[in-house]
Amino acid sequence: NCPWGKKAFGGYLGTNFDAWRDYDATELARKYPGPKTEIFVDQGTADSFLKEQLLPENLKNAVHGKDNIDLKLEYRDGYDHSYFYIASFVEEHILFHAKHLKPS
Repeated sequence: NCPWGKKAFGGYLGTNFDAWRDYDATELARKYPGPKTEIFVDQGTADSFLKEQLLPENLKNAVHGKDNIDLKLEYRDGYDHSYFYIASFVEEHILFHAKHLKPS
């Protein structure tokens, strides 16, 4: 439900808005019936795309109250979407992914 998403989904999937739901991360999380999982979203508060394009609050609202999804939504004050932002927090992401990719 953002301008970029509408343009991308429209370009790939046409005007059938129902088909878009099968690819929208927020909609997928909202209807996720599977086993317990974790989602990690890391967002800079100075990112120029935050308010109109990224919409992490929509994802937060979609998973609120779901027992099978734990959302870790981190807001980083003063950071945008730059290399410096990524370099500053990449270790946390590597550890998160390693935890979930590790065979049990």
